[in-house]
Amino acid sequence: MEKLSWHPGAVTDLSDGPSRRSAADLFAQLCVAAVRGLPFGLSSLVAPSFVGFALINGFTFSVDMLLLTLLHGVLGLAVWLAISLSYASAFALSFVLNRAFNFRSHAPVGRQAGMFAGVVAINYVAIILGIGGGLAVAGLEYHFARIIAGICEGLFIYCAMRWVVFARRAEPRVCSVI
Repeated sequence: MEKLSWHPGAVTDLSDGPSRRSAADLFAQLCVAAVRGLPFGLSSLVAPSFVGFALINGFTFSVDMLLLTLLHGVLGLAVWLAISLSYASAFALSFVLNRAFNFRSHAPVGRQAGMFAGVVAINYVAIILGIGGGLAVAGLEYHFARIIAGICEGLFIYCAMRWVVFARRAEPRVCSVI
C-alpha cells in the first residue's frame, strides 16, 4: 500500500514499493498529482486532502442540488423540507466517501460519526438555514442562495473534517520504568 505524506513544501512517498492499489490509494495519488501540478508555489499551501475534499464534495453538492430540485421543484415540498432532506442525504454520502477515500480513516466510525453529526448540525443551522434560507427568504432565487451557502459551508466542513472529525490522534505513549 502506498503511503503518502504531505507537509507544507513537499509531498513524500512513504511506500514500501509497488503493490496492488486500492481505489482509495488511486484517489490519493490523483489528489497528490493535482497538488504537485499547482502553479505559483501553491503546492506548498494546498493539502491533497483539500483537493480530495473539493472533488468529493463537488460531487455530493451536485447530489444535494439534484435532490433539492426534485424535492422542491418537481414534488413541491416546502423549501425548508427539501433543503433538509437533500442536505442530510448529501452529507451522509460525503461522510462515507471522505472517510474512505480522502482521509482514509480506520478509527472507530461511531466516534467520528458522532463528531460529524455535531459539525453538520452546527453547519445546518448557522450556514444552510441561516445564510441559505435567509437569502432565499430575502428574495434570492433558492438555487443561488444554496450555492452561496455552499461556499461558506465547504470551508467550514473541510476544516472540521481535517482537524476535528478525521484528525489523526497521537498514539498513547507507554512509559516504562527500568
